[in-house]
Amino acid sequence: MEQNCAQILIQSLEKKIQVLEEIIRQNNEQERILRQEEFDMDALEAAIDEQSGLIGELDKLDSGFESFYERVREDITVHKDKYRNEIAYMKELIQKITDKVVTINTGSARNKALAEQQFQKEKRHIQQSVSKTKVARNYYNNMNNLNHVAPQFYDNKK
Repeated sequence: MEQNCAQILIQSLEKKIQVLEEIIRQNNEQERILRQEEFDMDALEAAIDEQSGLIGELDKLDSGFESFYERVREDITVHKDKYRNEIAYMKELIQKITDKVVTINTGSARNKALAEQQFQKEKRHIQQSVSKTKVARNYYNNMNNLNHVAPQFYDNKK
């Protein structure tokens, strides 16, 4: 049983690394979508939804790891010599996790800036469309009134 608790913690950390790698892949996919000339909002929304699911899974892994670690922490700290190899491996995994989290945060910040640029571009495009529509409507109204000539000589007396 004692050996199993360290292995369970290691498996949890390894699973967390897999989920973080998938989040990094989703970040890269979002970046690809945001860098496209033709902005595809539906594809971006789908990628964000998938990433949200992964973050939820990551939260579950974190809470499960923490609760299990609280139950076995005393045993692991008392028997450090017995778990020396597992503890060293867990430290390596935690370092990998930290590196991946930094990569994710950097990618998220970059994607946020790209999204803001895309949204500004779309906003300008919409404003131009509204402006063109307004100009066309004014032109149409002016042209309709051009052929309408008010009576020039109207006798007000009767």
